[in-house]
Amino acid sequence: MALSIRNKLSGTVSAVQPGEVMATVKTRLAGGQEITAAITREAVDELGLADGTPVSALIKSTEVALSTEPIPGISIRNQLRGEVTSVASGGAMATVKVSVDGGELTAAITRDAVDELKLTAGAQVVALIKSTEISLTTV
Repeated sequence: MALSIRNKLSGTVSAVQPGEVMATVKTRLAGGQEITAAITREAVDELGLADGTPVSALIKSTEVALSTEPIPGISIRNQLRGEVTSVASGGAMATVKVSVDGGELTAAITRDAVDELKLTAGAQVVALIKSTEISLTTV
């Protein structure tokens, strides 16, 4: 199945915390960093997610924000350190490719943000992703 989602990171489920309707699923990525996805409890059951389950995390590029440093005191759970590998700018928008331990992320952000943050190849960044914006699929 082909998808338009640019970001796919492989990992292994390290913890599932079920709630009444939703669950949080922690996944250790191939490079060692950990991300958290908030998905329905029904999805956890249908996918058979448990500690050790191999999964892929899928994230739309429009749901990846970038910062030049980690941001404490914010509700965004996922803050992945990485390095900019390329920037492609258009009239109003840009795509920024970021190498993170275990894969690569693409962020679709405004050109103004690229300029303001001085994002160029080699720049160190933190990719910010809300847990509700991560989908999981079994491998």
